[in-house]
Amino acid sequence: MAQDNKVVPFSGGNPSSGSGLPAALVRLRDASGHSMKSMLADFFDGADDSLFELADRAASNVDQNAYFDAMRELRMHRKAMMLSMLQYVSRAFNDIGRFRSRSSGRSLDDIDSEGLSLLDHADMEQKVAIDNMVNKFRNRHLDAILMLKARVSHLVPNVDLSDSQMPLSPEVICGAIAEACSDLDIDIRAKLVVLKLFDRLLADQLGPFYQNANKALAAEGVLPELKRPPTPNTKARRPGHTDESGTGGDNRQDQGSTSGGATFSELTALLRQGGASSEGGGAGAGTHFLDTHRLVDRLSSIQSQPGNWQPGEVVSLTTQLQPVLRNESGQTLQVEQVDSDVINLVSMLFDFILEDRQLHPVMKALIGRLQIPVLKVALSDRNFFNRGGHPVRKLLNELALSAIGWSEKREGQRDPLKEKIEAVVTRVLNDFTDDVALFEELLEDFSRFTDLDRRRRELIEQRLRDAEEGRARQEKASEAADAVIQPLLENHDVPESVVSLLKDAWNRYLQWLYLREGEEADRWNTGVALTERLVWSVDPDPVGPSTRSELLRAIPSIVDDLRAALQEISWDPFATDSAIRDLELAHVDVFQRLVTAAPREEPVEPPASKQEVEAPVTDVPDSIETEARTSVEPEPTPVEVPESEAADRTAPPVEEAATGSEGAVVGIAPEWLERADGLRVGSWIELTRDGNKVRCKLAAFIKATGKYIFVNRSGAKVAEYLREELATAMEAGEIGMLDDGLIFDRALESIIDNLRSSRKD
Repeated sequence: MAQDNKVVPFSGGNPSSGSGLPAALVRLRDASGHSMKSMLADFFDGADDSLFELADRAASNVDQNAYFDAMRELRMHRKAMMLSMLQYVSRAFNDIGRFRSRSSGRSLDDIDSEGLSLLDHADMEQKVAIDNMVNKFRNRHLDAILMLKARVSHLVPNVDLSDSQMPLSPEVICGAIAEACSDLDIDIRAKLVVLKLFDRLLADQLGPFYQNANKALAAEGVLPELKRPPTPNTKARRPGHTDESGTGGDNRQDQGSTSGGATFSELTALLRQGGASSEGGGAGAGTHFLDTHRLVDRLSSIQSQPGNWQPGEVVSLTTQLQPVLRNESGQTLQVEQVDSDVINLVSMLFDFILEDRQLHPVMKALIGRLQIPVLKVALSDRNFFNRGGHPVRKLLNELALSAIGWSEKREGQRDPLKEKIEAVVTRVLNDFTDDVALFEELLEDFSRFTDLDRRRRELIEQRLRDAEEGRARQEKASEAADAVIQPLLENHDVPESVVSLLKDAWNRYLQWLYLREGEEADRWNTGVALTERLVWSVDPDPVGPSTRSELLRAIPSIVDDLRAALQEISWDPFATDSAIRDLELAHVDVFQRLVTAAPREEPVEPPASKQEVEAPVTDVPDSIETEARTSVEPEPTPVEVPESEAADRTAPPVEEAATGSEGAVVGIAPEWLERADGLRVGSWIELTRDGNKVRCKLAAFIKATGKYIFVNRSGAKVAEYLREELATAMEAGEIGMLDDGLIFDRALESIIDNLRSSRKD
């Protein structure tokens, strides 16, 4: 028990590993181990309560069992999982620079496209869950993570640390979670429940965890002056080091980096070289000049004024600035050069956003109302363009991302998402002055809203996937049962009552066997054999001298097996008795035909059953034996069967020419089939139907039937395609892909590419 109170495995494992670590990193490793142990203890306590509540509210027995399975496994493996995670994170310290995180393995792009099914491909499901967790943790705590990475890199200047190698990074922590969960003896459904709990319960705890790690290194004298994230592409400067401009290591203007790899100063240089920047500053005599402070004040005065805009109208930033850049007498006001650059950049950003075809016009109009507040932020904080984790940028990304699949509701129908975005925009327009903390508050509130909305949609989508998987398996079972019964009916003369039995009750039994046991199981083969024996018992072919005795031996076991099978699927007992009586009458007819038919060549042995036990003739039902005995006397006169009739009864059915799926691919270019194969679960598309555009996403690929299932933003099914149908629709332009990437980052990358292209021209 004393061993459990120490964090020996976190710093141990390999006594020699980590021996070359700087002392500050050794102390950080040990302190983080204690913090993680406490954090994980809280997690497991909270997970047990959460799983019990989820099981209590579960909508189905399947979900409830998944929650209970997850609860049981977490209780049983709690200590082992904690130890595994602590050792994993310890290795990231001890093997710094050489460590490879579990979550940094194959990307989703490397996973076989045939394994898209969320339910059939467990590895992909877990990979998606881990990747989502990494992204969530990194986005939520980006600043603290970047500062921690800068401090750790400062201690090991000769090591080029990637995110997946940096101790305590989200990649390392989530890799530890993945490794700890790998030994859980539960199916993928329950394992995803566990991963979701880590996602939900650890997200908030990591904030103080990273803050304490940064404080611990700062107290050790490691970059104590670092207050903001440095440029990710540049190693942290040592205290006292100055850059070429002589401004020192804390150059606020260039801290952070844009997604396109350009700082604010580089952006402004590109603007001026490309001629996209108007001249500012250097005003001559008589020119009315507007400094940054007065410009921001004038922007605040019009921020919440709707002007003469029509509902849903998108007004460009240039149009909105016209009254701001003129005085009362209508004279144009001159702004500083750097302010002019900021105005141009923000205008370009929103031009891209408001022209993006992926946003509905209503959503464009709402987001377009934020142009003035965003401009105020950019004028006051040049770091806005450089810092990927800036709250204003993150809020814009979240608003646009949530609106990708949005479409207008019917009149009178409530629209929670639109109402929420309207509330966010209204709050910014009415309350924002100069405190960016308002955006952080709104981002946190909007993220909670989208998380709840996403969980609701995931539940609906999961039910849809379950239903589609069940329907697909049912279709396969029905096809398998028909494949057994139909050829027998085509090749044998079966009485109508027995045909009804085979197509109804017995078909259901075979489907039940297929779903429960599978096509390779012994019981399925036994069921197929019993079907063949049943058909043979009412149409023995060919007929020979021993056919009658073989029937007398086989019929009792056939009837008993038939009755037992129907009882197993709880078939109506009255219907079963009626079917058995009809079958007995059919057997009587067979014996009557045997005594009037001419003997044929020696028959082939009847289909055997693994469960068949030869019964003595005395066990034959009395009714059949009596009828048979009266039919045998006197000795029958041979009757010839016409050759044409015999041929009709024994000839195999004529197969129709194969058409369908093979013919469907004719004329489809391979590139479109490849695009269909490359479509990922979760990808958004725009579907054109009868001139109307519908936005939906791929919710699942049902491997059993090869169907792609698409749902709208509410999780309701809107379309399904087979592979060839999907490729054909793509080729015809009926389906267009939507980019669900971060819209602000895409806009900035587009601006940088355009400016660099114009400079080359």
